[in-house]
Amino acid sequence: MTEQTRGASPRQLARIAGALYLINIVLGAFATAIVPAMVVVSGDAAATAHNIQTHELLYRLGLVAHLAVTVTNVPLALIFYELFKVVNRRLALLDAFFILVATAIEAAGLLNQFAPLVLLGSESYTSALPAAQLQALAYMPNVLSGIHYSIHTVFFGFDIICFTYLVLRSRFLPRAIGVLLAIDGLAYLVYSFANLLAPGFAAHLVPWIQLPALFGEGSLCLWLLLVGVDVERWKERASAAIRMRSTQMGALE
Repeated sequence: MTEQTRGASPRQLARIAGALYLINIVLGAFATAIVPAMVVVSGDAAATAHNIQTHELLYRLGLVAHLAVTVTNVPLALIFYELFKVVNRRLALLDAFFILVATAIEAAGLLNQFAPLVLLGSESYTSALPAAQLQALAYMPNVLSGIHYSIHTVFFGFDIICFTYLVLRSRFLPRAIGVLLAIDGLAYLVYSFANLLAPGFAAHLVPWIQLPALFGEGSLCLWLLLVGVDVERWKERASAAIRMRSTQMGALE
């Protein structure tokens, strides 16, 4: 606690987190919604391959933006741990682990997204395959991206559930945001498992199942960025956490 008070204040940390979250949301929308909508033609491997070759820079920008999203998750995990360890240290640590595992899965999946650039490039070894086969192989990462998304959002959904509990117990963020995040976390888990078990059913859930993220994470981002946290209540939780830890240490002596 002493190190934190000498450095950035809780409100400053919260606003940094809000700025990182905003970058995450904007770049994530560009990488996972805007670019695929402009490049990928559902069910048409030849048209998708043509679009990737024609708009290669746009495709690469989408991948770099997605990579930047995964980078922002790392400091976010640290900042959220610093802010919410005063509520429940172990649960805050568990939440950080969920964020980092989800981020690692998300970043690893980006490697597959570069495959179309290699397959459709000018390397001599790709000329050994027929054009139709290359196009089909280049389209495969787009098909697998939905499965990859579901796997990583299982961990992200549990991250949101843990974070919801911390927000609701914290008293230095509005409980309404915690309620919206609870719905958001459940929506992630419902869609992820539905997509893994019954993709046809999961397709009918879109786009409605995505709305809780807009309200839950959107409200959290804006509140952190514009307001931060209630510093007095954060200090109360920090003091209570110090007293509890001192009591526990005394009981062990």
